[in-house]
Amino acid sequence: MGLADWIRSWPVYRQVTGRDRTGRGRAAQSGRSAALTPRTTGADRVVGSVCPFCAVGCAQHVYVRDERVVQIEGNPGSPISRGRLCPKGSASKQLVTGPQRAERVLYRPPYGTEWQELDLGTAMDMVADRVLDARRKGWQDADEDGNPLRRTMGFASLGGATLDNEENYLIKKLFTALGAIQIENQARI
Repeated sequence: MGLADWIRSWPVYRQVTGRDRTGRGRAAQSGRSAALTPRTTGADRVVGSVCPFCAVGCAQHVYVRDERVVQIEGNPGSPISRGRLCPKGSASKQLVTGPQRAERVLYRPPYGTEWQELDLGTAMDMVADRVLDARRKGWQDADEDGNPLRRTMGFASLGGATLDNEENYLIKKLFTALGAIQIENQARI
């Protein structure tokens, strides 16, 4: 790049010689930034969602390309957030695409002395099988007098205070639907 080209690429020169006298438009734009396109441009579809972080319920647009999340933005049609997201909501794409997201779990089988790595799908299937087995083994359909109980004593739930309102709400609904009656939260104890 020669000196004349370098001077023409300098934003102050473009500001003084061009129409953008305030330097807030094209004069301040580099060649690289002029060539950029929004991440949402190539999306195959847009899925409506709700931010998972707090109880406000900000609506989100999740942009998907080739079945992968490429961007998450606020939904301008939402009466709650009007398209705005807080810093945590703006960073929610990292929940599903971040390199720190665990995709493998450590498992130690009964009477085992070493940890084994399992993929997340296998681990989730094992948890579901054990929940259903405990539900079946602890099921009480009726008491001694024939009064209907329709509950299980096979498991209980103790929620954590670090979970948000939506997670605690869904856990409560899940365990109630499974027939559990011992459902508690650490925040209440």
